[in-house]
Amino acid sequence: MLDGCVPWPAELSEEYRRAGYWSGRPLGELLAESCAAHADRVAVVHGERRVTYGELGSASLETAGGLLALGIGPLDRVVVQLPNTPEFVVVVLALLHVGAIPVLALPGHRKSEITHLCGHSGAVAYVVKDVHGGFDHRELAREVLAAVPGVRHVVVDGDAAEFTALDSLRAGSADLPRVDPSEPALFLLSGGTTGLPKLIPRTHDDYAYNMLACARALGVDAGSVYLAVNPVAHNAALGCPGVLGTLLVGGRAVMAGGLRPDEAFALVRREGVTFTTLVPPLVRMWVEAALKSGARLPDVLLQVGSSKFNPAEAERARKVLDCRLSQWFGVGEGLLTYTRVTDADEVILHTEGRPLADADEVRIAGPADEELPPGREGELLVRGPYTIRGYYRAPEQNARAFTDDGFFRTGDLAVRRADGNIVITGRIKDVINRVGDKVPAEEVERHLLAHPGIRDAAVVGVADPVLGERCYAFVVGQGEELRAPALKAFLRGSGLATYKVPDRIVVMDAFPHTAVGKVDKGALRASVARG
Repeated sequence: MLDGCVPWPAELSEEYRRAGYWSGRPLGELLAESCAAHADRVAVVHGERRVTYGELGSASLETAGGLLALGIGPLDRVVVQLPNTPEFVVVVLALLHVGAIPVLALPGHRKSEITHLCGHSGAVAYVVKDVHGGFDHRELAREVLAAVPGVRHVVVDGDAAEFTALDSLRAGSADLPRVDPSEPALFLLSGGTTGLPKLIPRTHDDYAYNMLACARALGVDAGSVYLAVNPVAHNAALGCPGVLGTLLVGGRAVMAGGLRPDEAFALVRREGVTFTTLVPPLVRMWVEAALKSGARLPDVLLQVGSSKFNPAEAERARKVLDCRLSQWFGVGEGLLTYTRVTDADEVILHTEGRPLADADEVRIAGPADEELPPGREGELLVRGPYTIRGYYRAPEQNARAFTDDGFFRTGDLAVRRADGNIVITGRIKDVINRVGDKVPAEEVERHLLAHPGIRDAAVVGVADPVLGERCYAFVVGQGEELRAPALKAFLRGSGLATYKVPDRIVVMDAFPHTAVGKVDKGALRASVARG
């Protein structure tokens, strides 16, 4: 396996192959077969554009030829930062065809994250949209090139300026290299507490299973239509089953251009959407919009996850939207649990369901990693055929995040019920979950402390009925007057992702502290509640 990745033990690999979890076929090959089998059918919809499977297959293979001509080949890492467009799919498929590894950045990432991703992954190329959401990614690319010498190519979808135009890569057919399915197919990003994201290496074998098993779980087939509302670079919208899983079974993927419920409802009606993936805050937005507009979604299955969904809200969503619901819990590192559409209402509304694979080994662990009986709360640990054994080039983090026998520590508190269903009860990690985006408090605090006028900083998440959690930053100055708008501008200028900039910044004279001298974040949250 690629140097810096942690492989599964040989005996487990053999077991997963023998049991049929791993097919031994690379993802590019599997997706190319689907493109050929469904050539005349629409694969991807974006606005008024409708791309057939045949067109998608040709474009991805031609782009693969262009990548090879640039010298990009097996196991080369390429940071991909594209919005929800057909070009995202073309680029990812092309990279899979040549065995290169897409590192999937989010559209909101800026200099801080992108330079880290390029440097840490050893990326040789960076793929961007020219301008998206009013932001010129070519300017960011220039900063990345200056900071990370290993990046040799910048590929731009649109006006490329001095860089390589994506369209110019469609060089025609080329002999594709052999791709080892046990190697990483792509790198997802962690949403952990350590600040800048860790890299999650998902192999062709494990991610193909991930996609196909999710499709089976939701009954997704060639007649299904998936609406991608969240960024497709997110694991859920990418492969659970998401866009790629839908394409793998011959369905249609509809790329939404934004989060507005009225736009989503119009796409549902126009395209006959059958399922979508939402985080609870977006479900709340859809419910409020439906109450005003009268919109109903009787043919749609909502796959809801990323954060806790209150049972009363889940019940309200089903009634107001007239839809079906499947609750999911998942981590980019692997484990997925879900409620079956045939489950009783009590299970669907009050649990996160059962694991995706029979081979998922789930442990609810106490303080000494001892396994706790059903009904007891502990940390959720897991190992299995699609859960990684280690982050990329991160031995110290791996020592903390994985047990000696290979179980991944999710950082989530959970209870396993007697019927086998999992209930997520809380989070150990200090991460703010804002509309599905994970905001590591430590990272934002580090950026704030780089300001010369700030002596101390503390960032907390505060429950919010619309966003899930709002990000509050508390700062203590050292002499100069601090103003929130100027501090937000400072954070944006430092290269922090837009979604990580706090919703509110509060200037204080001093922080409250616990008995052991640590900043009392509970007291800070309580101060917000008191107003």
